Amino acid sequence: MSDQTELDEDLLAEAALALMSLTQHDGDRVWKQYPWHITDRLHEKGYISDPKSKAKSVQLTGEGEAHAKRILREQFAQNE
Repeated sequence: MSDQTELDEDLLAEAALALMSLTQHDGDRVWKQYPWHITDRLHEKGYISDPKSKAKSVQLTGEGEAHAKRILREQFAQNE
């Protein structure tokens, strides 16, 4: 994805909200982090390093970075 591509921030926020809703607990509370089953799936597909560590972050693989850029371009680019 080129740095020139404008992303639809509202659409990205809605996607984040949908993911956050998967962690709902204690009524209306949600976690700010992604559910384990989501990060495990991304690792199984080879897109990120193993999420089961003490580190608070994971590494994107080359394939994961390319796939993420493709998703951003195809799903979240602003319509002109």
